[in-house]
Amino acid sequence: MLCLVSAPNLVNLETVSKAYPDQVVLDAVSLGIAAGQRVGVVGRNGDGKSTLLRLIARADEPDSGRVVHTGGTRIAVLGQTDGLRDDASVRDQLFGDADAHEWARDPRVREILTGLFGGLDAPVLPEGLDSRIGVLSGGERRRVDLARVLSEDADLLLLDEPTNHLDIEGIAWLASYLNSMRAAIIVVTHDRWFLDEICDRIWDVQRGNVFEYDGGYTAYVLARAERERQASVAEEKRQNLMRKELAWLRRGAKARTGKAKYRVDAANELIANEPPPRDTAELVSFATGRLGKTVFEAENVTVKAGDQTLLEHLDWILGPGKRVGLLGVNGAGKTSLLRTLANALDEVQPAAGRVKVGRTVKLAWLTQHMEDLDGSWRVLEAIENVAKRVQLGKKEMSAGQLAERLGFLGGKQRTFVRDLSGGQRRRLQLARLLMAEPNVLFLDEPTNDLDIETLTQLEDLLDDWAGTMVVVSHDRYFTERVADETWALLGDRKLRHLPRGIEEYLERRADKSAAPQAKSKGPSNAPQSSAAEDRATQKELSKLERRLAKVEEKIAGLYADMAEHATDPAKLGELQDQVTAFETERDEIEERWMELAD
Repeated sequence: MLCLVSAPNLVNLETVSKAYPDQVVLDAVSLGIAAGQRVGVVGRNGDGKSTLLRLIARADEPDSGRVVHTGGTRIAVLGQTDGLRDDASVRDQLFGDADAHEWARDPRVREILTGLFGGLDAPVLPEGLDSRIGVLSGGERRRVDLARVLSEDADLLLLDEPTNHLDIEGIAWLASYLNSMRAAIIVVTHDRWFLDEICDRIWDVQRGNVFEYDGGYTAYVLARAERERQASVAEEKRQNLMRKELAWLRRGAKARTGKAKYRVDAANELIANEPPPRDTAELVSFATGRLGKTVFEAENVTVKAGDQTLLEHLDWILGPGKRVGLLGVNGAGKTSLLRTLANALDEVQPAAGRVKVGRTVKLAWLTQHMEDLDGSWRVLEAIENVAKRVQLGKKEMSAGQLAERLGFLGGKQRTFVRDLSGGQRRRLQLARLLMAEPNVLFLDEPTNDLDIETLTQLEDLLDDWAGTMVVVSHDRYFTERVADETWALLGDRKLRHLPRGIEEYLERRADKSAAPQAKSKGPSNAPQSSAAEDRATQKELSKLERRLAKVEEKIAGLYADMAEHATDPAKLGELQDQVTAFETERDEIEERWMELAD
C-alpha cells in the first residue's frame, strides 16, 4: 500500500509570543508555511504584521516559543528599509563580481531588469546599472532592493509592502512575475487587488492573534464575515460594513470574485438581499440638487505646462454625481488637468478654449502633500476647527464620530497633531476635508499610508457622499471601488474614456510600449541616426522622470517639515520659499517631458 507523506513546512512558528512595552503583538501564535504557498498578511497598522515577518526571517527573537526553519531553507527578505550600500553601484548590489554574460543570459534576470528598470541596461536609472545607490531616489532604491530579492535563488520570499513606489503597470507586472515563480511567498500589503491576484491564503493579524483563511482577499472577506457571524462578536456597524463590501465583491467585480478559491455559503446568505454599496441614481439626484446641472464643462480646451501642450481640443463634461478614476503616466497631465479645472473657479481660463463652472461648486482637493497644521492641536480639535457636525448624504455625524470612522478610536482623538504618524496625518487630512462638506472632490493618492480597515471605512464614507469626484490613485482596488467610470491620459494630448476600466488602460499601455519595438523591426535600410535619436530621447525622458520623482519627494519632505515647524513663522517662510522653487522646477520638468514625448 502506497503511503503519501506531505513535505514538511519550510518554516514553523510554535506558540510564539512577542510584546513591546505598550502592546502585545503576538500571543502564543502557531503557524506554518509550506513550499510554494502564497500568504498575504493583513491587519491594522501597528498590529504586528512587519514584526511577524522579522520573526519568520529570524531578524528578531520571540519572547517565548520558537521559530523553526527546515534545514537548507533559503529566505530572501524585502524589508521596510533596505540594507543597500550608498557607495556601491546598482550592478554591484545586484550581481556582485559576476561578469555581465553570466547574469545577462538568465531569462529571469532579463525579465526583472526589464520589468523594474525598462531594460537590461536599466535606462530609467541616472547612470543605468552603474548608478550609485546613494544618488537614487527613495522609489529607485526600493526597486533596486526588490530586484535584489527577486533575483535571489530563494525557497521563501518575505515581502513587506512590495508595491510601494510602483504604479498600476508596475504592480500588474510584479503580480504576474510572482505568479510565475515557484518559491513560497509571504507578503504584507494594503493592496487588495494584489492580494487577490497572488495569494492562496490570508493571515489576519488582530490583537495578538493570527486568524488563517483559505483563498485571496475576496475569499478572506467572505470567510471573515462568516466567522464573525458565528461568533456573534462583531458590532452592528462592522457587520453592516462587511456586508456592503461583500455585496460589491460579488456584484461589482465579477472577475475578482472568480478568483476566490471557494465560496462560503453562510456568508453569501448575509448578502442575499443586500443592495449595491451605493444608490447611484439617488446620489446623482442629490448631487444635482446641491450642484445644479453644471459642475465643470470644458469646451475645446488646451492645457499647457509652460510652452508645452499637454491636452488640446478637449471637450469634457464633469457632471453632478460623476465618479471618475483618472489614469495616466507621470507627466501626462493629470495634475495639470485638475489644476485647469480648479483655476476656473478663480476665473483663470486655460491657454485656449473655456472651462465653465457651476455657480454652487465647492471644491476640496486632497493632494499628496500633508496639510500644515498646528502641532499643539489635538486630533478632535483639529477636526472641530473645521466644523462640529457634517452631513454625508442622508447621514449626519459629529466630528468625533467621523474621527472614529477613520480610525481615531477613544483616546486617540486626544493625541497631539505633532505626535501623529504619516498615516494618521493622512486620515486627519481626510477628516478635515470631509467636514468642510465640499460638493466636488479631487483625490490625489488618497490611499497612501492607510491600512485595509481604514480604506474600507473611507470607501463606505464615500458611498454616502453625494457630489462629483475625481480620483487619481495607484491603488487599483480603491479606484475600481469608488469610481463608476475611467478616463485616461495616454500621452497623445487626448482624454479618453475607457469603458473596460483599468484592464483596458493596461492593454493600451502595453500596445503603446510594443509599437516602438515593432517599428524597430522594419527595413534594414532605415536611417540609423533615427534609432540613435530615439534612444537618446528615451534616455532623457527616463532622466526627467527620475528628476520629477526626486522633486516630488523633496516637496513632500518640505511639507512634512512645515508641519513640524507650524509655530515658527520664520522657518515656515523659509520652507515655503523652497517649496515654491521646487514646484517651479517640477513644472519645467513636466514641460520638457511633454516636448520630448511629442
